[in-house]
Amino acid sequence: MLASRRNGTLYIGITSEIAKRVSEHKDKIYSGFTAQYGVDKLVYYEVYADIETAIRREKAIKKWKRAWKIQLIEKSNPEWRDLFNELTA
Repeated sequence: MLASRRNGTLYIGITSEIAKRVSEHKDKIYSGFTAQYGVDKLVYYEVYADIETAIRREKAIKKWKRAWKIQLIEKSNPEWRDLFNELTA
């Protein structure tokens, strides 16, 4: 889950290469939602063994109320740190 800032615009997506994909968002490689709204901070992620499970989870979270998404982020990342550096460290 990416955010523009704490309690800002959220983006939910899946990828098999999270560090590469987040880097593309940060570099605004593709014009679109995340580039338009400055959504480039990795604030939450989950890892799954297979793509089907990941897609199901992504679709479920996208249907959640915004408050539930914020609660999910703050449960593991209350400061809304950008977790990207932890991936590449």
